[in-house]
Amino acid sequence: MLGLMQNQPLLISSLIRFAERHHGDAEIVSRRVEGDLHRYTYRDLARRARQVAKALDAMKVAASDRVASLAWNGYRHMELYYGVSGSERVLHTINPRLHPEQIAWIVNHAEDQVLCFDTTFLPIIQAVHDKCPTVRKWIALCDADRLPADTGIPNLESYEAWIGAQGDDYDWPDFDENTASSLCYTSGTTGNPKGALYSHRSTVLHAFAAALPDVMNISARDAILPVVPMFHVNAWGTPYTAALAGAKVVFPGPALDGKSIYELIEAEGVTMAAGVPTVWQMLLNHVSANGLKFHSLNRTIIGGSACPPAMIDAFQDQYGVTVLHAWGMTEMSPLGSLSTLKNKHLGLPRDEQMKLLQKQGRAFHGVDLKIVNAEGQEQPWDGKSYGDLMARGHWVLHSYYKGSSPLVEDERGHGWFPTGDVATIDPDGFMQITDRTKDVIKSGGEWISSIDIENIAMAHPAVAMAACIGMPHPKWDERPIIAVAKKPGAELTREELLKFYEGKTAKWQIPDDVVFVDAIPLGATGKMLKTKLREDLKDYKLPGL
Repeated sequence: MLGLMQNQPLLISSLIRFAERHHGDAEIVSRRVEGDLHRYTYRDLARRARQVAKALDAMKVAASDRVASLAWNGYRHMELYYGVSGSERVLHTINPRLHPEQIAWIVNHAEDQVLCFDTTFLPIIQAVHDKCPTVRKWIALCDADRLPADTGIPNLESYEAWIGAQGDDYDWPDFDENTASSLCYTSGTTGNPKGALYSHRSTVLHAFAAALPDVMNISARDAILPVVPMFHVNAWGTPYTAALAGAKVVFPGPALDGKSIYELIEAEGVTMAAGVPTVWQMLLNHVSANGLKFHSLNRTIIGGSACPPAMIDAFQDQYGVTVLHAWGMTEMSPLGSLSTLKNKHLGLPRDEQMKLLQKQGRAFHGVDLKIVNAEGQEQPWDGKSYGDLMARGHWVLHSYYKGSSPLVEDERGHGWFPTGDVATIDPDGFMQITDRTKDVIKSGGEWISSIDIENIAMAHPAVAMAACIGMPHPKWDERPIIAVAKKPGAELTREELLKFYEGKTAKWQIPDDVVFVDAIPLGATGKMLKTKLREDLKDYKLPGL
């Protein structure tokens, strides 16, 4: 027997339709490439997204064809989120921080038909356009009078002229909720990037989950600042969750320095911001150096890489901002877990609570996690046993676009995605990443977490960023060293930092050496690029060897 309820497909267009009808006057504020602030509402967004859909119709772009974006976080980019996907095409967000050759490869692999780009990225487009034969039209995200001249790019048109030629009398189509909605490629640190192809169903379910109180806790009372790029796993889904809740959205555009972010937070009354640790370190440095404080910001979502405990303490103790430590992956849309306390933990001493909140957190409904040993056997949730972290759920990848399925089946035939992380899970379900599988340091038969070593270094007041890697050792197999970038003007010696480790970790886990560098290499999504660091230090020898 089936239930007697209405069956409406879970479509991305339903989010913007709802926001327009029920939160039509809620603001969307964007710092533009031009440097000014642009303001409009969800009602305006919905109208212009329909114009995008009609412009694609006029070009006869077929259902499921890919439309690419190479853009900062802003209102035009958000219009593409809804206008492209809502009209049954696939929005392909491209990371501009990738090498031009990788960008060209991705465009060709996706067979993009249209590519919309911020004028900031004109040099990239000029470098790749003649290598991308599937692209029929190039759209500069600007006003007609700001269209760059003499670019050498055929069929270049301004975004405003492109959609301005269309009316907004468009009815969002209904179709299967499992239809592809958007395409996001991994950063491709090894080999070519791989595509994660999301569906309307997975995206809407992810948006619902993100809004939950134990996740991002987003409501119509919020003003949300997605610093995490819209080209990085759909800004962690915030453009969709914001529309679902009717929250005000504040887009930072290209200005991601600490001063610009702080001023935007204060001026627009931002209550929640989301981004990677490297961005928040710049923000904290600016706030600290200028004796500032936050007047509206009450929480920040930090993910992308492990958040140093010192950063959590600084936000919460010095500025009264709650840190929600999150974990996820491109292949998981991306949210997999987030650290919030349960009722049973509210009476714990603060230091015990902080130990929990420093972990990557608990899974929430829609995703499940487990850890397994090398033989694939599930390990206990005791907070001590570690294993390879596996995930499955409504918004977890099954197969890569035009590629194979990485899933591993369990004894019941359920497919689990191998995340590449090593983790522990405690009895209350709090998961803690101890390392990436490729980064874990094996010393004398014991594992050393590079993340733990980095977190201790990051707690030192003179350290701006730190990365721990293993170096070959004839007796112990590997020994850890810590590469450190100091804060501007700070003084720190090797001996001082090694002494700082005493009493904070087991003696045998203390790094054998400190290597001072000008900067820790970062990948396209702001994560530390340890592959590049190992390459830079390929001639390094441990002391005494």
